Amino acid sequence: MIEIRAVGGYSEIGRNMTAVKVGDEVVIFDMGLDVGRYSQITEDEDFVKISTAQLVAGGALPDLKQIKDWLPMVKAIVPTHAHLDHVGGIPYLAQKIKAPINCSPFTAEVVKELFRDKRTTHHNKVIPINPNSKHKFSDNLTLELIHITHSTLQATIAALHTPDGVIIYANDFKFDNYPMLGKKPNLARLAQLGDSGKVICLITESTYAGVEGKTPSESVAQQMLKDIMVGSDLKGAMLVTTFSSHIARLKAIADFSHKIKRKPIFLGRSFSKYIKAAEKLDLVNISKNAEVISYRRQINSRLTKLKNNLEKYVLVVTGNQGEPRATLSRMARGETPIELSSEDTVIFSCRTIPSPNNIKLRGELEKMLSAKDVRMYMDVHVSGHASREDLRDLINLTKPLHLVPSHGTHDMKTAFKDLGQKKGYEDSKIHILENGKLLMLNI
Repeated sequence: MIEIRAVGGYSEIGRNMTAVKVGDEVVIFDMGLDVGRYSQITEDEDFVKISTAQLVAGGALPDLKQIKDWLPMVKAIVPTHAHLDHVGGIPYLAQKIKAPINCSPFTAEVVKELFRDKRTTHHNKVIPINPNSKHKFSDNLTLELIHITHSTLQATIAALHTPDGVIIYANDFKFDNYPMLGKKPNLARLAQLGDSGKVICLITESTYAGVEGKTPSESVAQQMLKDIMVGSDLKGAMLVTTFSSHIARLKAIADFSHKIKRKPIFLGRSFSKYIKAAEKLDLVNISKNAEVISYRRQINSRLTKLKNNLEKYVLVVTGNQGEPRATLSRMARGETPIELSSEDTVIFSCRTIPSPNNIKLRGELEKMLSAKDVRMYMDVHVSGHASREDLRDLINLTKPLHLVPSHGTHDMKTAFKDLGQKKGYEDSKIHILENGKLLMLNI
């Protein structure tokens, strides 16, 4: 029997965590943070001093009490990629579990940075596993990480090989055949697993299950960004905000800055964390011709020196979701040496994460910027999440016996169920779970 416990990310977007029990062995996939709730509790987008209990009580972290009896059986923690809603809970929760952390090399470097950020001691060994390779946990369990495209580097789909068959965990992904960094998705391996007839269950994101079509390539977003940064004659300060983990986007912003003879300056701790991880593995070399400044005192000092020559720089700032303590929000409130005006431009190379708190904070930020008559370019972005046809293709490739939608609200999971039904799956084979629920698969 295989048991699947929906620990987090099944009743919301964020704090993703799933535990799979095979016999007397358990593997945990993802250990994430609800970034929206975290920023609501802390008014920050990066790690600050706060207790694990406070974050669990505030709904920002998964609650390990749901799998309390399983914790001694955990063989590994497997974050599938480096986004905080998949790895952000590790520094708070992993120390309660005597198991290694197995993930791609880039994800491993980010996890190490998170441990350093929190300044916490831990006994969890962080073991990098190259995408498209396997790692044996025991006689009965083997992990396979399959390279996939997403909005950060070295994202993977995890396949857990068991004596009864394969469990595939696909949070998050999209099928981008024109990635700007890294390889194309390994569709051939997914098809091999499907053709083997051994895939018992597919656990996959449902965020855009109700969005028709296919999610566009990152190359589309970069052309949009180029049209604005290079194709427009913009004066004054140029500010760009995006997700700190989106290394391909950060590289593009730096490249386009050089084209218009402006020096890129990345302002914020989260940029430093992800850029450092990518450069340590020689995946990019952004900082060679750019500045990366981490801390508020350093940021204010640098802004004081350059405020009279803003047309020479592109300021890449944190705070794309409107986090009150992030750099962009502080600029909008006039809390930095730079006073924004109608001569200045803010490019949102992102979209608002669809949670109530994020929508509220982002709306407040936009109002502050509008009051200063700042030029704003919105949604210069394509998503890293699978749309409906990507999800259909994943089902077609892997041919699972059971479907479990995750990473979404009830409406999103219901949209995925509709897709499964149209693919011919009976309701008994499509499992809509909420946080804390247990699915038992008798094979």
